[in-house]
Amino acid sequence: ERRRAPVMAAEASNSNSARAEAARDAAEPASTLQYSLLLEHLVGDKRGPRQARAFDPASFGGFPVPAKSEEQKMVERAMESCGFKATLACVGGFVLGGAFGVFTAGIDTNVGFDPKDPYRTPTAREVLKDMGQRGMSYAKNFAIVGAMFSCTECLVESYRGKSDWKNSVMSGCITGGAIGFRAGLKAGVLGCGGFAAFSAVIDYYLR
Repeated sequence: ERRRAPVMAAEASNSNSARAEAARDAAEPASTLQYSLLLEHLVGDKRGPRQARAFDPASFGGFPVPAKSEEQKMVERAMESCGFKATLACVGGFVLGGAFGVFTAGIDTNVGFDPKDPYRTPTAREVLKDMGQRGMSYAKNFAIVGAMFSCTECLVESYRGKSDWKNSVMSGCITGGAIGFRAGLKAGVLGCGGFAAFSAVIDYYLR
């Protein structure tokens, strides 16, 4: 019996090591499968923040993340809504348009000049007033375009369920067409094509 004890212990250790190797081999395909599923939503046509956020980091060997509260989920839904994105783009467009309008007015030599009396030198107050009016005009236009494009892109992405370059092209065409159709059919078609091409170029460089 004393001779059999070491043999039985060796057999038990071999059995345990074999079971551990089998469990490790079984876990590797699952981990590989999880990583492949994650990569599908990070790279390619299926990528998107909502899909990638659905995976649990603990399943990939990372630290477990505590469950989110209802308030956090509500804030995330509000920030991902089309209304919030349109508002953010509107504010950003207003600031950018105002700065661009003031800049262009600053380099324009005709700012403040009265067309009825072109030989009169404008005062500083008249120049600042003209710069403010041009900046406000640019700010409004940029805000409207930004809000329309962001809201349209969000709606198109929600409808298609994909995040790719086609969303930007469709949104640019819809936004440009809606703005251009006020001046006629030809202007609407040109606006659609121009905005779509511009959106495709910007999306290509950003991605």
